[in-house]
Amino acid sequence: MAGRRYGAGVAALCLALLAGCGGPARGGSEERAVQRLLDVRARAVLDRDERAYRGTEEGPAREDPEFGNLAEVPLTSWTYRLTRLESTGSGRARARAELGYRLRGYDRAPLTATRTLDLRRHGGRWYVTGERSAGPARQFWEQGAVDAVRGARSLVLGVGQSGARLREFARLADAAVPRATRAWGDDWRQRVVVLVPRSPADMAGLLGAEPSVYRGIAAVTTGEVGGTGRAPADRVIVNPEAFGLLGETGRQVVMTHETTHVATRTRTTASTPLWLSEGFADWAGYRGTGRSAPEAAPELTRAVREGRLPRALPADADFGFGREAGALAEAYEGGWLACRLIAERWGLAQLREFYRAVGAHDGREGAVAAALDSVLGLREGEFTRQWQSYLRAELGGE
Repeated sequence: MAGRRYGAGVAALCLALLAGCGGPARGGSEERAVQRLLDVRARAVLDRDERAYRGTEEGPAREDPEFGNLAEVPLTSWTYRLTRLESTGSGRARARAELGYRLRGYDRAPLTATRTLDLRRHGGRWYVTGERSAGPARQFWEQGAVDAVRGARSLVLGVGQSGARLREFARLADAAVPRATRAWGDDWRQRVVVLVPRSPADMAGLLGAEPSVYRGIAAVTTGEVGGTGRAPADRVIVNPEAFGLLGETGRQVVMTHETTHVATRTRTTASTPLWLSEGFADWAGYRGTGRSAPEAAPELTRAVREGRLPRALPADADFGFGREAGALAEAYEGGWLACRLIAERWGLAQLREFYRAVGAHDGREGAVAAALDSVLGLREGEFTRQWQSYLRAELGGE
């Protein structure tokens, strides 16, 4: 099945006017010297100046392939901001720095990641002897040489993938963008970044998770929930193994689903239940495919025909990736059919307005009830009963 749950991402504003310059670090002379080293290193990445980059390194770091791995990544900024420096003895130190970078044409603000750098002082200068991610999540270029394919509305970055396969992802993403726009409207950037790692384990590594968490999940979207619109572009991260098992329609449904998460991101907040965010994304994905309700919702169809009609709309906990596959599928299918019901009975404009009204509510409690009342003129219990009747009619086989 398509794994369509998205994770929260991180965003930060970089106020440096000169790309590659992180600004002077506060503190003593050593902090300022290390910040200058990081500024030179950042500028070398942007200028593709390997000689200058290697000039900031000593020892094992000179053998690190990360600089070459970034060769095809279209960067418009790359900065380090020193946040901590601690001595480890004998002229050595460990630095913690915030890396901020933007992809040209896609990120409106830097995407940030915390980096750990091992340093050695030699001949009156600091040198980098190693650099790595500070947390469990790895960066894409740490997994190998990154290949880039630019679509009309997409940027696809892959590691260990053929050019033909990356072009296929660009084709799917380019088709997904207008599909998401037709479902949501045009108040989003209408561009998408897709990451295609080498393996499911590498996908999990990008998300800082155990591989078992995303086994069988075709793709996820990371990004800032309820953002300002100035945040970095979301990343659609593909599980190449699970995605490859899908047919043509399934691949397009998943890519449209994930792209719809990108489109709705700034109106998706802590007030938005997962049945609505995931259901809307599925509704956009299946829209126009010709799939009947029983075809697109086989697990829920089985439950309804066995007399196991859901008593309530899916709870957030029902969407946990660790759940049994059939129960997880029922949650997605129930959310999809709730959004499909609204679109059919009240119209597309009302479905969009309902989504926005829920997200705009001050807190989760009462968000759905208030939006149902103001947009659809229903009480929450009445909507649940209509949804149950809709499930019986669409899936019951009567």
